[in-house]
Amino acid sequence: MDEGDRLRHASSFGRAAAAYEEHRPDYAQAAVRWALDLAPGPRVLDLGAGTGKLTGTLVAAGLETTAVEPDPAMLAELHRRLPNVPARSGSAEAIPLADASVDAVVAGNAMHWFDMAFAGPEIARVLVPGGILSGLWNVLDDRIDWVAELRRVSGSEAIGPRDTPDSWRAETATAHLPANGATARFGTPEQAEFPHGQRRTADSLVETLATRAGMLVMPEREREARLGQIRAFLASRPETAASEFELPMLTCVLRTRRLST
Repeated sequence: MDEGDRLRHASSFGRAAAAYEEHRPDYAQAAVRWALDLAPGPRVLDLGAGTGKLTGTLVAAGLETTAVEPDPAMLAELHRRLPNVPARSGSAEAIPLADASVDAVVAGNAMHWFDMAFAGPEIARVLVPGGILSGLWNVLDDRIDWVAELRRVSGSEAIGPRDTPDSWRAETATAHLPANGATARFGTPEQAEFPHGQRRTADSLVETLATRAGMLVMPEREREARLGQIRAFLASRPETAASEFELPMLTCVLRTRRLST
């Protein structure tokens, strides 16, 4: 994806902020604990926080959480859901926090949108020495037969890179770490995966996939045709046709530590 397409996809979510909040999953609590268990203190920045899907989990865990989000519509939804959480307009490339002001930076399904040439030094700047940078992604468990077929029917616009375990492992092995000299600010990354799930119906799963960036930037007729294909597939499968079901997922985590020097 070239830079223009990256920016177009990254900025697409605001038009679907309410649907994003309603239909996107939260994160496995075990994954959140692992993402932060090396952090030297309780001050956490949720960077690219969106509507606060991860922010709420952090707050519920008793962490001193600040959210930063660039999209006004997504930020407004976060304020509506979590009115007592400090939430500010800003981006990974220009973080509106002081130097060494947080013990951890986390990003839920967001780090792949960061321009790490600029975001890497900014994240290092706001972290204390020894602080933690963690990216979390919810991916579909395509080791399950019907999920693998759903991926094929949905196409890469709805279920793309990073959206299944194997592709996530490959895509995040090096791609989302601070680059252009900033890598030296961080230690060797670790990956971990945690079972997760989301209760869905066929209709609500279609609505979930409709909030993916690749779907949001599609021409309307093409988008509706693709969503129709997904609905038809879900109606044809015994696992998903009749009633509510568990969507098998993993919460996958990429974690690294800011070096002291």
